[in-house]
Amino acid sequence: MQIKALLFDVFGTLVDWRTSIAREARMILAPRSAAIDWLGFADAWRAQYQPAMDEVRSGRLPFTKLDALHRRNLDAILPAFGLAELDEATRVELNLAWHRLDAWPDVPEGLSRLRARFRIAPCSNGNVSTMVDLARRNGFHWDAILGAEYARDYKPKPVVYLSAAAAFDCLPAETMMVAAHSYDLAAAAALGLRTAFIARPDEDGPGKSESRARVPVDFSAPSLTALADQLLSR
Repeated sequence: MQIKALLFDVFGTLVDWRTSIAREARMILAPRSAAIDWLGFADAWRAQYQPAMDEVRSGRLPFTKLDALHRRNLDAILPAFGLAELDEATRVELNLAWHRLDAWPDVPEGLSRLRARFRIAPCSNGNVSTMVDLARRNGFHWDAILGAEYARDYKPKPVVYLSAAAAFDCLPAETMMVAAHSYDLAAAAALGLRTAFIARPDEDGPGKSESRARVPVDFSAPSLTALADQLLSR
C-alpha cells in the first residue's frame, strides 16, 4: 500500500534536546551565579520525562500537557543542583527552554524534501505550542501538528499513532512513523504503521543512544536526508 503520510518523533529524532537544554540552562542560570554540570542538569531533567508521562498513561493523573510535566520535573530536580531557592520567573523562563531546541543539521532539508511528496506532521509527546515554537525556530513546515495533545494521551499508547493517521484520512498502512527510538517504532508497527529508523547515536551523549534499530523496521537511515534519498527514489 502506498505511503501517503509521514509522522515524526521530535525530541531526539529531529532536535538535539541534550545540548540545547544544557546551553539554555547555562545562559539563564550562569548570570545568576549558578555553576553546575550543565549537561548533567539536562540529563537529570530528561530522566524525569518517562516517569512523568507514566502517571498519565496509567490513569493516575488526568491528561496534562508536557509543558506542565516538564515544570513539575524541573521543580523536582532543582534541589539536587543547589537551586531550591530559584525564583518563579526564572523557573518559568527555564521551563520554556524546551521550546528553543535546535534541530540536528540534516533535518530542515530532509523535511523539506519529504514534504514535496508526503503529508508530514510531528507525532510527538510535546504539546502544540512547543511544536509550533520548534517549527518556527528551525524552519519546519508541517502540514498539521498531531501527537499527544491531539490524542490526549502519550506515546506509546495506540491512540496517539492511530489518531494521527486518521487525521490525514490515512489507514495505518498508508502512514509511516519516523523515529530514533525502537520502542516508538515497535508500538507503531504493532498497529500496522510502516516504520523508519533514523540513527541518532549521540542523543543521550556521545555513543550512548541507538545507532541501529533494535526491532524490525521498513527503512533505516543515518539521517533524514538519507531517508529522503531512499523514499524519493522509490
